[in-house]
Amino acid sequence: MDFGIGFLSGNIMLPFLDWVYSLVPSYGLGIVALTLLVRLLLFPVSANQLRSMRRMKIANPIMQQRQREIQAKYKDDPAKLREEVSKLYQEFGNPLSGCLPALLQMPILFALFATLRGSPFADINYNLTFQVHPAAEAAQVQHQPFASPPQNLYLADRVHYPVRATVDRGTELVVGDSAHLDLQTNTGKTLAEVEQDHPEANLSPRWEVTEGADLVEFSVDGTLQAIAPGKVVVKGTVPGLAADKGFLFVQALGKVGVTNPDGSINWDIALMIVGFGLSLYLNQNISGSAPKAPNSSPEASQQELTNKLTPVIFSGMFLFFPLPAGVLMYMLIANMFQTAQAFLVAQEPLPENLQKIVDGWQATPALQTATTAPVKTVVAEKKVDKTEKVKRSPETLPFEPGKKKKD
Repeated sequence: MDFGIGFLSGNIMLPFLDWVYSLVPSYGLGIVALTLLVRLLLFPVSANQLRSMRRMKIANPIMQQRQREIQAKYKDDPAKLREEVSKLYQEFGNPLSGCLPALLQMPILFALFATLRGSPFADINYNLTFQVHPAAEAAQVQHQPFASPPQNLYLADRVHYPVRATVDRGTELVVGDSAHLDLQTNTGKTLAEVEQDHPEANLSPRWEVTEGADLVEFSVDGTLQAIAPGKVVVKGTVPGLAADKGFLFVQALGKVGVTNPDGSINWDIALMIVGFGLSLYLNQNISGSAPKAPNSSPEASQQELTNKLTPVIFSGMFLFFPLPAGVLMYMLIANMFQTAQAFLVAQEPLPENLQKIVDGWQATPALQTATTAPVKTVVAEKKVDKTEKVKRSPETLPFEPGKKKKD
């Protein structure tokens, strides 16, 4: 039994989506509600991750320096070395502590991503790979029925079942064999039978031979006839129930790509990609808004440059690896929520030991200014003394420089 991403998607997220749709019949609003629900449930975990990142950005320079000192001092005493490093982590925290919250979130976020990439928001594809053997190998080939892994398929509003692609004679065929491809629910009903209960649904699959089309003859009813040996790949597609439905400025939740085949631009998708990049940039700036050490290393500067380029790189990836509009809408909403969360976390007071470090950094530039300012003033006064020897006004007193002695 599946207790992973498929379980979370089919048993938690899709039922919640159905509940939202029962209240407000809008799949776009369902995406918004599902995204906010997941982010709210993960709020404590992601907030702890943001706090850890904020603390580590301040503590890392000092931790690295003290760790080098500890390693140099106790390099011949491993037990003492581990003890001192443990004390250091107790004082400032373990740098890896922020990784655990991120790992805990991953299955839930992957399940949400998989939900929005599937039915009803996008077309569902079933890819079947056949191997056609020469007639001389007929004795070695055993025909066994084949069923693909199930995928949740919306047959009507709030009606969905796990559906498999089936082949009555299996995927190992011999030249001259024929096989029938079909889609069936987990109860054994074909889509044609289900369509009788939901006549408004468009459940007829589109079959297409994507590889080895010259090796088989394929009819629209799903019958495949093997005529030559080799590898054959067949794709069956069932339209997504909400793929062509829009929401707010999004024209179709299942639309993929910034451009259409005719070259026209999908401005709704382009706007969401730009919005995603801007929200990611803002999120990084807020998350990394902790004070920096005055003697930041070149590695830190390099990291800052990387952070600035990351939004551009991630947004640009959607041009080459396009996603459905519904998925982009989810990513944009999730980023906006996380940006607000990062802002709230950034307002929290720092632990006392880290606040002392920050106060020391902020005092360092002021101290340098206080010690250098008098020197600059003296130098400036000396320059004025030299230049004003010939520019003194008549009211210059006798004891001031530049005054001529009376005869």
